[in-house]
Amino acid sequence: MRRLSLIIILALVFTGSCRSWFNKSASNTETANANSAENPFANITDANEALAKGKELLDADDTQNAILALQRAIELNPDLAEAHFQLGIAYGLVDLQTKQEGDVLPGDSENRIKTRAEKEFEKAAVAYKKYLDANPKDDAAWFNLGRTYAKLLKDDQAENAFHEAVKLKPDDADYQTEYGAILIRLAKYHEAVPVLKKALDLDPNNARAQDLLDDAQAGVKRLDYVSNSNVNGNKANTNANANASANVTSNLSSNGNVSRPPANIRPQPTPTPRETPRKGTTVDSKLKKPGH
Repeated sequence: MRRLSLIIILALVFTGSCRSWFNKSASNTETANANSAENPFANITDANEALAKGKELLDADDTQNAILALQRAIELNPDLAEAHFQLGIAYGLVDLQTKQEGDVLPGDSENRIKTRAEKEFEKAAVAYKKYLDANPKDDAAWFNLGRTYAKLLKDDQAENAFHEAVKLKPDDADYQTEYGAILIRLAKYHEAVPVLKKALDLDPNNARAQDLLDDAQAGVKRLDYVSNSNVNGNKANTNANANASANVTSNLSSNGNVSRPPANIRPQPTPTPRETPRKGTTVDSKLKKPGH
């Protein structure tokens, strides 16, 4: 009787264990199927293929599916910098479309929460820098890093990255154009003019470069006007001081008493207008493909 009871107990335990294993297996299968259903690109096994699909969908204005494809690319290769950049573009489009009144916009608060787009651009910058550590002569990667920094409004870093790209490949009109654009954003108009002229020499039909050149030349005129105004103002002050000194000397020679110069010839400080950097056109989402 005891032996029969023991056999029954063991049978029940075995049955329970089998049921638990089958339930767990079924649960895992359901989870996998759910994940597959959530991402229609889960069957793609190559990161570059998923990236290409994401870019294709993004160009076709299918932003939601583009996000899923780009997420799949990053899942397959977390260091794929361009996938992070394109995902940042896609998130930016969605955030722009769904922005609600009262939401904190970039730059409105030092303590604001970063947007999804910003986070992806930061990841893209890290990935590009990691790639460039091993491939410092890849001009396309430098160019794409510059665009990433431009998206993050890190203009000084963007300038350095574009400069490296131009130095490595000076005959690329796109490189020259974006380099000129970032120089304008930094109010370096005198430096931007020859860069943009070079872009137009390489591509005379480059309308963006022409527009930027017009902006740069206008900036040069403003800076030169301010500079000339300061020079003329300093000359006027120098003449006023000289006249004041002459009057003092004249008064001393006539009666031995020092008299103050008339108030209308006292030197007046000349205010110095400050040149505010002008924001350039937002960088588009197309990237040069690094030569991996």
